Amino acid sequence: MNEFDYDLFTIGGGSGGTRASRFAAQYGARVALAEKQYLGGTCVNVGCIPKKLMSYAAHFHDDLADARGFGWEIGESRHDWPTLIANKDVEIARLNGIYRNLLNASGVEIFDGHATIEDAHTVLINGRRVTARYILVATGGHPTLPELPGKQHGMTSDDFFHLPALPPRAVVVGGGYIAVELAAILSGLGSKVTLLHRGPRLLRTMDADLGHFLAAEMVKKGIDVRCNEVIETLTADGGVKQLHLKDGVEVDAECVLFATGRHANTEKLGLESAGVETKPNGAIAVDKEFRTNVPSIYAVGDVIDRVALTPVALAEGMVVASALFQDGGRKISYDNIPTAVFSHPNVGTVGLTEAQARERFGDVKIFKSEFKALKHTLSGSTERAMMKLVVDATSDRVLGAHMVGADAGEIMQGFAVALNCGATKAQIDATIGIHPTIAEEFVTMRTPV
Repeated sequence: MNEFDYDLFTIGGGSGGTRASRFAAQYGARVALAEKQYLGGTCVNVGCIPKKLMSYAAHFHDDLADARGFGWEIGESRHDWPTLIANKDVEIARLNGIYRNLLNASGVEIFDGHATIEDAHTVLINGRRVTARYILVATGGHPTLPELPGKQHGMTSDDFFHLPALPPRAVVVGGGYIAVELAAILSGLGSKVTLLHRGPRLLRTMDADLGHFLAAEMVKKGIDVRCNEVIETLTADGGVKQLHLKDGVEVDAECVLFATGRHANTEKLGLESAGVETKPNGAIAVDKEFRTNVPSIYAVGDVIDRVALTPVALAEGMVVASALFQDGGRKISYDNIPTAVFSHPNVGTVGLTEAQARERFGDVKIFKSEFKALKHTLSGSTERAMMKLVVDATSDRVLGAHMVGADAGEIMQGFAVALNCGATKAQIDATIGIHPTIAEEFVTMRTPV
């Protein structure tokens, strides 16, 4: 007779929790999963997927303008926000169903409701107590408003995806990837956008050249980018919000969107009852195997606040499933994780920044190119692309690759493979480029700057 009701009970139906549950079940474990809101987590519902769909929508603004230089006669165009939101919601509902079907097909029992941990092996869900040999917490994170007088007049990225109408004027507060992406979407769809950031440059965790170059390109597209700005208060008068800045300037807008931080979803989980340790920021503390200080309780994804990316959560979930119910052969490395920012233009990056490389390796070589893509020689657009390679001067190994330009994410995926294989600059130089493409610039940069 089984000692526990389940071998694994997962709390959270996002990327990491779903992947771990599915594969654990396929390995023969008896698995249950609880989700209180929607399957697919942040990525599917209020993150990667709807964001990129809306980014595509915003790109058509530039595409229509660019087409004229190629002989297309484009009549007056108008964007209908409700149509975009309705079609987006249909796609998200379809993906929710796919997640449910995948779990069902794998034999995972789904509980719709809020689960609470009572002890190392017991979970309370919908008034029912169930036991599990292992518990996996994969509850993700949520965006938060800054501690600011009048913050209730602002909204977060979660709210953005359900706006009933496109605001005539919008202020986006923040300088990270969410801020620049949502600012680009709003601007591309017709809002007059101001981007306020308290720091000296955008994308502060990425290579410095990326943030500076992107800011200049966003300004070209009509976005008012202001760095080193501090907001003191936020007030509202009817449908208009007023941001009062430290320098005495006031910025008015119908929409104020804060993209200034996210926090782990650990409240009301019962972590204290089970004795699970958390970090000062509320995230769950885990070891390299994703085990908490309670041996039977694991955690993956945004709730552990390591690398908040969907593919990383998927990989972490696979590691846990393998460790608990297979041979434990799966591992994850946080080195050379590629990522893309779906701003306009896109940003792609993998490996070390120039500053990180200099700190770790000392002598490095920098190769950089900035140019107008062939498309824009006829489109009339002033958009430019920038590419950069960071190379260890001693070994010739490529330590980082960075880009601002069209399809940067698509291009950077291949470079992530190359960096993980230890590619050298000489090997990249020996690679034949695909002509004419933007990507070929990476294999034709010969002279360090």
